[in-house]
Amino acid sequence: MEENLEFPDLLRLIDERSTAFRAVVAAAPGLDAQVPTCPGWTLFDLVKHLGGGDRFWAAIVGAGPADAPPAEAVAARAALEVPQEREALLAWLDASTQLLLGALRAAGPESGCWTWWPASQSPQTAGGTARHRVQETAVHTYDAQIAGGAPQPLPVELALDGVEEFLFTVCATPSAWPHKPTAFDFHAAEGRSWRLTVDGDGARTTRIPAPTAATGEDSDAAGASVHGTASELVLYLYDRIQADSLHVDGDAGLLDLLRAWEPEEK
Repeated sequence: MEENLEFPDLLRLIDERSTAFRAVVAAAPGLDAQVPTCPGWTLFDLVKHLGGGDRFWAAIVGAGPADAPPAEAVAARAALEVPQEREALLAWLDASTQLLLGALRAAGPESGCWTWWPASQSPQTAGGTARHRVQETAVHTYDAQIAGGAPQPLPVELALDGVEEFLFTVCATPSAWPHKPTAFDFHAAEGRSWRLTVDGDGARTTRIPAPTAATGEDSDAAGASVHGTASELVLYLYDRIQADSLHVDGDAGLLDLLRAWEPEEK
């Protein structure tokens, strides 16, 4: 069974994706370009959001274990002001990312901190935070690329980890599934698969063997099975592409129920 990305790899990927994000913004015709995947946002708004998030999570990681994010970090994010000129704005984003990376390195992967996912399958640690920030940065880099008219697939190692990170962090909950119990299988073309089981005990994800030509897939095991590249699966989970961009076996309507589900407790 493949292991998760190591902490140094997560830090490297945050830095790499932030660098890629800044390159897209630097080459764009203007900061007022609309971002179709973030309705109502411009590239300027996207830069402000990503950099503000880096600074917010740097403060959270630096504060250590807590029941809530530091009040000063919440206030700073609410009152965030950023440079208006492109070169200065990009320098501010670079500095924001380095603040986050510095806080993560200083804390180490096992250091506890507040997160918004206490009831999930992901740890409330600096390592869990780094894993999630990789995906935030990667998906927003894709958003910026869409705005520039040249979207690129997410890097494979990042995307493979991203499918599991989303399912473990965003989907996992102890809240009861309000419909008939079922399961959703997600199959990455690169050879990794996961099952999200939903029932009266909530939602939880496990890795499962990837189907092969010899074994095929047990179509009765899951209510719906989604097949695509790891990048496509991550972008689907983050609502950047629609299910019709993927291959779906079983009852595709179940995916609409999953998308619309708002658990009472996360």
